[in-house]
Amino acid sequence: MVGRELLHFLEKSRLPVGELRPFSSGSAGKTVPFRGRALQAPPVDKKTLYGCGLVFFVSSDEISIQHSPGLAARGVLVIDDSSAFRLDPKVPLVIPEVNGHVLRRRLRLIAGPNCTMTPLAVAGIALHRAVGVTEVRLATYQSVSGAGRAALEEFFRQVRGHGRLAVKGRAPVLHSSIPHQALPKPIAYNVIPQVGGFDQRGCSGEESKVASELRKVWDAPTLRVSVTAVRVPVVRGHSMSAWLTLRRPISPAAARKLLAKTPGLKLSADGDYPTPLLVGGKGPVYAGRIRQGATPRELCLWLSYDNLIKGAALNSVQIAEELLKKGWL
Repeated sequence: MVGRELLHFLEKSRLPVGELRPFSSGSAGKTVPFRGRALQAPPVDKKTLYGCGLVFFVSSDEISIQHSPGLAARGVLVIDDSSAFRLDPKVPLVIPEVNGHVLRRRLRLIAGPNCTMTPLAVAGIALHRAVGVTEVRLATYQSVSGAGRAALEEFFRQVRGHGRLAVKGRAPVLHSSIPHQALPKPIAYNVIPQVGGFDQRGCSGEESKVASELRKVWDAPTLRVSVTAVRVPVVRGHSMSAWLTLRRPISPAAARKLLAKTPGLKLSADGDYPTPLLVGGKGPVYAGRIRQGATPRELCLWLSYDNLIKGAALNSVQIAEELLKKGWL
C-alpha cells in the first residue's frame, strides 16, 4: 500500500523521473499504474537495480538488507522505508522538516522513519528546541492499514461477517472466536494493545522502535520515552495522545504559537481536534487539544495523520526532493 502511495507522489513531485522501474516482492505478472501507463512490476532483480540512479525500498527488512548495502556501495542512492537500518549509526534517519541537516553528499543509504514516530517528531521539534523536552509519554491508536494489506482485508472480512447487529434491549456481545490470522486478536469492533511481538520487558516491537528512533531524530540520547501502542479498527490514519515533560514551563497559548509555525504541521482551531477521517489522504501532521498537563512543565496534545503518506511514502519522496535541491541527486 505504501508503494502505491509512493507512485502517486512521484507523479506529482518535481523529481525528474526519466524511467521508472517498479518491482514487486510477490509473484511475476503484476503491473502498477504510472503516468497513464500500466508498468510491469516483476520480482526484484539485482542487475536491473544496479542500473538505477535512485532506489526506493518500501518492502520488508529482509529485501532491504539483501540489496541496500550493495547498491549504496556502487554509488546508487537508496531511500529505505523499512526498519532495517534506522538505528544504524552510519545511516541517517531523516524527516526533512525535522533533521534534514544530517543529509550528506557522500551518504548513499538513507533511512525513513517509523510511521508512528513521525508525527511526534514533527510536532514536538519546535518545543524541544525552544524549551527542551526531557520526557515523552505516548498512547498511540494505529489503523489497520499500518499492519499491511493482509490485515486490512481480514478486518473487512470480519466486519462483513459480523456487520448486522440489531440492538434490542442489551447491546450484542461479540466473542473472540471471530477468525483471525494477520493480527494477534480480532480487530473488528475491538482494540489490540499489541503492535509487534513482545520483548522480555513486555514492550512491543513498535513501542521500542518509536522510543529509539525519536531519540535519534531529535539527537536526544537521554530523552525518556514511554509508549503504549494500540491497534484500533480504523482503516487509515493513526492518532496519538502525547504528554511532554518540558525543561522549562510554557503556556498552551505560547505552545500553540510555536506549533502554528512548525513546518509540516496543521494546527486545529482552539477547541477543535483532528481525526483519522479528516486526515486521510493528506500530507501534513494534524494537531489539536493543546493543554497543560498535571504540572506547569507538562504539555498535552493530540495528533492525527495519514500513516501511509507522511508516515511513509511522502517522507521518502521529500527526502529525494531535498537531495535534488542540494544538487546531490
